[in-house]
Amino acid sequence: MAKKKSVTVYKCSECGYSQPRWLGRCPQCGSWNTLEECISDPNSTAAAFGQGAAEKVKPVPLSSINAQENARLLTGIAEFDRVLGGGATKRSAILIGGEPGIGKSTLMLQTAARFQKTAALARGGDASPRLLYISGEESAGQIKSRADRLQLDVTGIEILCTMRLEDIKDALTALNPLFVVIDSIQTVYSVEAGIVPGTVNQLKYCANELIGWVKERDSVLIMAAHVTKEGTIAGPKSLEHMVDTVISFERNDDEVRFLRAVKNRFGSVDELGIFAMTETGLEGVADPSTMFITKRTGSIPPGIANTCVFEGSRSFLVEIQALTVPAKASLSRVYSDRIDSARVARVAAVLEKRTGMRFSDQDLYINVAGGVKLTESAIDAALAAALYSARTDLALSEGTVILGELSLAGEIRPVPRLKQRIKTAKDLGFNHVLSPEKEAGAVQTGDIKSLVKALFGK
Repeated sequence: MAKKKSVTVYKCSECGYSQPRWLGRCPQCGSWNTLEECISDPNSTAAAFGQGAAEKVKPVPLSSINAQENARLLTGIAEFDRVLGGGATKRSAILIGGEPGIGKSTLMLQTAARFQKTAALARGGDASPRLLYISGEESAGQIKSRADRLQLDVTGIEILCTMRLEDIKDALTALNPLFVVIDSIQTVYSVEAGIVPGTVNQLKYCANELIGWVKERDSVLIMAAHVTKEGTIAGPKSLEHMVDTVISFERNDDEVRFLRAVKNRFGSVDELGIFAMTETGLEGVADPSTMFITKRTGSIPPGIANTCVFEGSRSFLVEIQALTVPAKASLSRVYSDRIDSARVARVAAVLEKRTGMRFSDQDLYINVAGGVKLTESAIDAALAAALYSARTDLALSEGTVILGELSLAGEIRPVPRLKQRIKTAKDLGFNHVLSPEKEAGAVQTGDIKSLVKALFGK
């Protein structure tokens, strides 16, 4: 479909009257020198939402701009706010991707209900409808049934079940909501881009129209998206550069869900939100310190090592599990989906070079209890201890936590926030802490040989 050409008009700043040429006096309100040059673009987002001509954009000095303060809206879910960097930023678009059935719709509905309650309290109890929930996958009855099952108060939430972008535009113009949820963006289509939803052109066109709307208002837009079998966001992968925040919704084999920011223009991408799926929906796990440590009644088996990791501002202990078996082929392999397999191979190579323990003829299996993915270098020393323990079939002593980064020369290097990690381990009853630096309550191990000696003796 051919695009319409934009034209220049002159709009009165007092009454909004517009005409194609400049006049000294407005014919409608009689004001002098109020006609300003504007661009009337029929293809723009402003025209699409019935705003007519837009003022011509002119550059201004950056030093004259006032920085936005307190421009965040709390969603009412602490773990969600943590990942967003302290709440949802006004005039921002958020994209949440997750596999089917993981609980995206549940999270969106809970966020809508709790945000409405939080906003009502902030307005002094006024529960006027300022939240719009748009669903293209479920009917209003199905959404209400889920809300009843989750025991959510949906007072003040406006529901719109449609897939047409034009209907969504009309609702946004009429309601002017403070919070907008799109579940999901793949289902939205516009006749301007065809009638088949889910295509790349449809996604880009519809998302651009919705993002353009939210950028002009003090509102927040959240769009849910599906992922492919490979775990990447389907279709909306092309939307990641358009939105302000991209959040990945993941889960392990249990009923634990992880919320992690892949992109965040207004906060850190290091924070991790942890949820537990319960009968009343997703509940945030405020203290995950003991969540990823296996509780055993007997002795610790070989191949188990504990370490302390940081995810954003929180520290918690994790259990690394290792298993080594003779390679079934001439080439050994590394099986690890929670820790990068290249890191596992590098640590095994350092062990083989510096301690003489052979790993080149072994298949290596690495797992992390609880299903959390580990990326920071502070886990190197614990990973080395788990591999050595699995290879020698010697178990570590109970209550041991190992900290440190392993260099190719076999040195165990310091890691950030070492004191906080030691304190976390001590608070949870782990009395034997091995640290690369001399700290109170820890045993110093400067290289891989001293680490092996401290753990397993001579």
